[in-house]
Parts: sequence; C-alpha cells; structure tokens
Amino acid sequence: MNKKHCVGCYDDFYNHPGEHGAKECWSLKAAKLIKRKRVPISQPPPWNQPSEIAPSCYHELGYVYVKPDQTM
Repeated sequence: MNKKHCVGCYDDFYNHPGEHGAKECWSLKAAKLIKRKRVPISQPPPWNQPSEIAPSCYHELGYVYVKPDQTM
C-alpha cells in the first residue's frame, strides 16, 4: 500500500506536504488493499457492478463501498 493508491480519495490532499501542513494521510500506515464494490449513492439495489481492489480507507464523494458480494 502506497500513496499511488490514494489518487481520487477524499483525503488524498493530506499526502501532499506543504499544502496543509500534513506529511501524509493518517490512514495510510494501517491501510490495506481490499476487494470491494463501488456504488453511487443514487443507485438503488441491486448493485451488480464488478468489485475492485481499493484501499480499505478510500473515500470518494458520491459513492459508498460495500462488500464484493453485496447486492443490496
């Protein structure tokens, strides 16, 4: 797990020194790459999209992340 997996995450701006005084995101050291499903918050079930590999701490505006086999 490294910062290249953080691109697009809501908290990624903490990984850019100087902008906000932080050296890296506080979740980076404990983060693991896991398989999960990215679901738009406006999408009603069933959620049939494929799962993807993403950091366990990854957050993106407008989406929720659920277990890879979850459909509702």
